[in-house]
Amino acid sequence: MIVADLLETIVAATRTTVAVREARLSADRLYEGLARQPQGDAFARALTSGPAPRIIAECKRRSPSRGVLRQNYDPAAHATSYARSGAAAISVLTEPTFFDGSLDHLAAVRAAVDLPILRKDFIVTDYQLIEAAVHGADAVLLIAGGLDDASLARLFEKAAQLGLAALVEVHDAAELKRAVNAGATIVGVNSRNLRTLSVDLTVLENVVAAMPSGVTAVAESGIRHPEDIHRLTGLGYHAFLVGERLIVEPDPGAALLALRRPARESGV
Repeated sequence: MIVADLLETIVAATRTTVAVREARLSADRLYEGLARQPQGDAFARALTSGPAPRIIAECKRRSPSRGVLRQNYDPAAHATSYARSGAAAISVLTEPTFFDGSLDHLAAVRAAVDLPILRKDFIVTDYQLIEAAVHGADAVLLIAGGLDDASLARLFEKAAQLGLAALVEVHDAAELKRAVNAGATIVGVNSRNLRTLSVDLTVLENVVAAMPSGVTAVAESGIRHPEDIHRLTGLGYHAFLVGERLIVEPDPGAALLALRRPARESGV
């Protein structure tokens, strides 16, 4: 059963689980385990340079809307397949309760590929940023709808101090304004409403029309065919985050190759 405000529920659960982890291992002790400096600049470059289309391919075992997406989930193997198929970057779900994610998945993907990696989670504390850096991420997702203005700005600044890029996710023009005011230079527009899980593809059209120049625009959710990417590129998107469309296929890497083909060759 989907709750009335899923985003609020997940954020509350996240605060609880993070508090438990921090009680077991302090932020200072956690930071001592940092063995690799995050390459946030590399993540940012990957979304605007290199062969198009530039796709952030996602490793995700489960979603609240569809349940388990993949029984034989092996994030390191999936990430390796994505890398061979031309992914610009890799996204790894680490949220445990609603997505069956884990920081171990992030570390495994980091050990398997050299591409920039995004930790996709519901980031609400500085501690999670340190976790991301220690486990091999180059970027983190900050969801504007789950953070007030002060928290969004603080987490954006702290991420930068750690060398992490921030992909700030928005769902409407008001959240876009808040993201830009917080300093965001990479903005993801999610056509899925995280409070209700409904998808409205017109969101991608409406929000990008208000995107300031100089901001890297990333389209999220509802991208299924090369034609979608072609259309969204024409609207001004620089990159695309795709998860469920790929991970449910027998061969996620082959699915990524098919999605990256020019629209005229797709036959879709």
